[in-house]
Amino acid sequence: MKNIKNRIQLIGRLGGDPEFRLLESGKHVVNFSLATNETYKNAAGEKTVDTQWHYIVAWGPLADIADKYLQKGSEVVVQGKLIHKNYEGPDGVKKYFSEIVADDLLMIGKPQGEPISN
Repeated sequence: MKNIKNRIQLIGRLGGDPEFRLLESGKHVVNFSLATNETYKNAAGEKTVDTQWHYIVAWGPLADIADKYLQKGSEVVVQGKLIHKNYEGPDGVKKYFSEIVADDLLMIGKPQGEPISN
């Protein structure tokens, strides 16, 4: 159990196409947003869907795979670690955000709206 510290696993759909960048250092990086949905019944007994958005970053060969094969609507499993960052905005106010640094990616479905062939 020592190796499971700061591990996160999400299953969801991409909210947009991955954004690939080649850094001056020669490293490859890709960023994308991932939507996860939780369905439950509220106090009135109505079906409710709660969508959470997660920001994913992948480096190196994993970035290349994501750039080549993923697109908006792709259903994936992402594993990685949760990172919290902050920066000072142009208005001088400190901003906080979280992202998942992916170290594994599994494509599990077809993009929404894509016909299923027999």
